[in-house]
Amino acid sequence: MKAFVIGNAAIDETVSVEDFPRPGASIFGRALSQDLGGKGVNQAVAIARTGLACHLVAAVGQDPRGREIAARLAAEPVMAQLIALPGVATDNSIILMAGHGENAVITTRAAAGAMTPDHASVALDKAASGDLLVLQGNLGAATTAAALQAARARGMRTVLNPSPLQAYVADLWPLIDCAFLNEDEAAILGGDARLLSHGVAEVVLTIGARGAALVRPDARIEVPATPCTVVDTTGAGDCFMAVALASAALRGVALDARALRHAAVAAAWTVGQAGTVSAFPDADRMRAILAKG
Repeated sequence: MKAFVIGNAAIDETVSVEDFPRPGASIFGRALSQDLGGKGVNQAVAIARTGLACHLVAAVGQDPRGREIAARLAAEPVMAQLIALPGVATDNSIILMAGHGENAVITTRAAAGAMTPDHASVALDKAASGDLLVLQGNLGAATTAAALQAARARGMRTVLNPSPLQAYVADLWPLIDCAFLNEDEAAILGGDARLLSHGVAEVVLTIGARGAALVRPDARIEVPATPCTVVDTTGAGDCFMAVALASAALRGVALDARALRHAAVAAAWTVGQAGTVSAFPDADRMRAILAKG
């Protein structure tokens, strides 16, 4: 089995603030890190570090930021195809990290939004039945739909993390086998039961310090969070999703409690470090995590 991630690529710039600013306020901040990021890149790198073969397709601009992303990805085990688009700025994220451990992320999507349905379809040329398609909420409606339809035609398993939320996602649930959501996203979308009633086979809910739940029409499996000291929560949800999917895929099974436990350990490691991709467990640590029961 292989994973195909079609999503965004960005440079993350994290700034520490005492608290999130109110409208009209000017506040002090402290630069914490500059790291490889973007939800597509995050998920693809984390999957690849587990040892599962992973193809990433993402768009960048023909600019220094795009070249920096390419250079950083070259050091990762992911098979990356970056589409360099003329006249488009490479995406970046500004992350505000508050003193209480929560973050707020502002992401541009000029490059991700410029990806076309043709880009998405061609990205799956090497995919086969049983492979994974992993998507997020950064692409446009037509491109996301084209990727899902192409995946279904090939017999792939489709997985969506619809963050950032866009209105078009409501039309896509019948094409999605598995959705990964946090509590706020689930509430906005009407709850896990609503998604299941619209055709999603299973929903994974991340519920912060309380852990995560795998919800199917006939079952609910809950796994506690792994205790840790919170330094930076950026990318933890992406790491959780990637490791859960890879854990099950590498064992040739459906998502299960063990996959969620592996994901919880990896996410805990991530929030204990500063940065995004650089905070994820490396390949050796991933192997150790996945060896656990």
